[in-house]
Amino acid sequence: MKPGEMKYPHIFQPGNIGKMEVKNRIKYASTETNFNYGDGYVSDKEVAYMEAQARGGAGMVTTQGAYTDPRGEGQGYVGMMGIWHDRYIPGLKRISNIIHEHGAKAVLQLMHCGRVGGINLEYTVGPSVVKQRIPRFREPVEMTREHIEIAIEEHVQGARRCMEAGFDAVEISGIVGYLISNFISSYTNLRTDEYGGDVKGRSKFMKDIVEGIRKEVGPDYPIIIRLCADELLHDRGGNTPEESLEVIKLAEKAGADCLSVTAGWQESAVSVISRDCKMGQWLYLAKRVREALKPETKVSMAYRLFLPEHPEEALAKGDLDFWEMCRPMIADPFLPTKIAEDRQDEIIPCMACNICLARLFRDAELNCMVRPSLGHESEPEWGFYGFPKVEHPKKVWIIGAGLAGLQAAGIAAEKGHRVTVTEKKDQVGGQSAIASNGPHGDEEFMRLVNYLKNYCDRGNVTFEMSKEVTKADIEKSDADTIIIATGAVPKSDLPGADGKHVVSCLDVMEGTVNPGRCVVILGSKGVAISTALYLLEKGGHEISLVHPGKKPGADVNPSYIWRYMSKLKEGNVNLVRHSKPQEITDKGVLVKTPEGEKLIEADTVILADMYSVNDLREAKKGVYMIGDAMIPRRGNSAILDGYKMGMRL
Repeated sequence: MKPGEMKYPHIFQPGNIGKMEVKNRIKYASTETNFNYGDGYVSDKEVAYMEAQARGGAGMVTTQGAYTDPRGEGQGYVGMMGIWHDRYIPGLKRISNIIHEHGAKAVLQLMHCGRVGGINLEYTVGPSVVKQRIPRFREPVEMTREHIEIAIEEHVQGARRCMEAGFDAVEISGIVGYLISNFISSYTNLRTDEYGGDVKGRSKFMKDIVEGIRKEVGPDYPIIIRLCADELLHDRGGNTPEESLEVIKLAEKAGADCLSVTAGWQESAVSVISRDCKMGQWLYLAKRVREALKPETKVSMAYRLFLPEHPEEALAKGDLDFWEMCRPMIADPFLPTKIAEDRQDEIIPCMACNICLARLFRDAELNCMVRPSLGHESEPEWGFYGFPKVEHPKKVWIIGAGLAGLQAAGIAAEKGHRVTVTEKKDQVGGQSAIASNGPHGDEEFMRLVNYLKNYCDRGNVTFEMSKEVTKADIEKSDADTIIIATGAVPKSDLPGADGKHVVSCLDVMEGTVNPGRCVVILGSKGVAISTALYLLEKGGHEISLVHPGKKPGADVNPSYIWRYMSKLKEGNVNLVRHSKPQEITDKGVLVKTPEGEKLIEADTVILADMYSVNDLREAKKGVYMIGDAMIPRRGNSAILDGYKMGMRL
């Protein structure tokens, strides 16, 4: 790359949607936050969050979806913005103003959540009564033609308020199981009137909304619509990809200036946005749409485009016009600027863990595994815009270089403290580095480990590797602050647990132990499942997983657990449910089950229940404990512990 030459020229080339000029090809995609008030009004926290997205360098910044009806049928999230009355315009204008202050175009999304809406009601609405597949959602009521006409007009008036609130474009959500997609899909639309039947009839609701908005806003105001290019509902009678493409063409004909292309519904029985989907794997859908539409109609896409190499190539080929990002910019709103300045090693990497989605489905505020400052952008002590230097730097010693230790070390060093990290092993990352050996995209954990190590290196943290710390070392230390972040290891107090054929799941996943053909895994949480999936991918093992409940993985995100359980079933893993191990013998594991005691034969027994490594706890007063050293949990808790520890130093 020559001096002054940009590494990703197509991403940072100006673009346009209709007559709206955009400074680059990056669009922050809409996501709910639950930061707003339950009555639809915009909160200060939401404005601060949107400012962060605008300051980060995206050419377009899209708001969360705003529900369009006074009944609350369209409201699918407790903290969702409202746009069904003029009284919401001043609050919405705060968002458009703050986006404009930082040189980005402001886009507002209209969203009626349909059969996954009605958060405060006893029912949901849709084109037809089709039973819910996800227990969280209430059963739908079929909309009358009068109700449909009202909903169309509510979208039109929402677009008017969008203009009056100062937004540069309006976006319509027609994806993932929300109302417009309910009408479009043959899965949820069983109507026989003009709003049902063939794909043109099922698209009439969408078409009427787009045409109504176009008439209201005039010929030059940009209209963006998000639509599925493949519903991935083939197991229950959803649209074919060919039908979806026809819908998209109808949207263009109705007056849409840009098609935001997506895949799948919330009810789809296949992976769409999790780590087991390869980055860039959905770009073929964008290409298909791009080839079908007029050149002046733009195509954008999000969905597993976390690294700039993928959208840059697609933009260069003409397969895509705009790169959308949701979760990657939740994790790091400054991602666009860091890419433009070729500082990719400073990007906080999204792990596609989907804790953000899980939080929303539990009516809680948006949360992020890798960025604890989410929702605290306006609070200086959380350091989103950087931590100030302390007046009196301290000597800080952190024992353990897992996620918690690295996160604490990075913040402490940014504040100006003199930080040393001592690690027993010869590599950093702790359990996350080991987990990166797993299948189905888990290699991405090293993106987080590498980011945290780089963060520490930028702060000149000193690392002492392959060095075990003793209580005596702590007692004689002259450090002002000592933080123990020694993590957790698997162990067992069962009789026979010291046998030669009993091994650690960590050693198995690191490849330092080669288990025999017949394997029994003792564990009830995600670590045990990861070990089983690792062995399945490796092949050549007959696996039994002994756990006390109905199914393992109570600590695993809902976005993943159902797929993991499916993979275990496909791999013929023997799930020994409602069982308590009694003894490990030379032949296997004796377990107590509801049917009585039985022996689960094994050549190798793998311990996969984690216990804190906290034997240094009593070495000296004033020593802090963080991460799994305090109590074994998931990676998001380790990051949060380390972050809060760094904040207090």
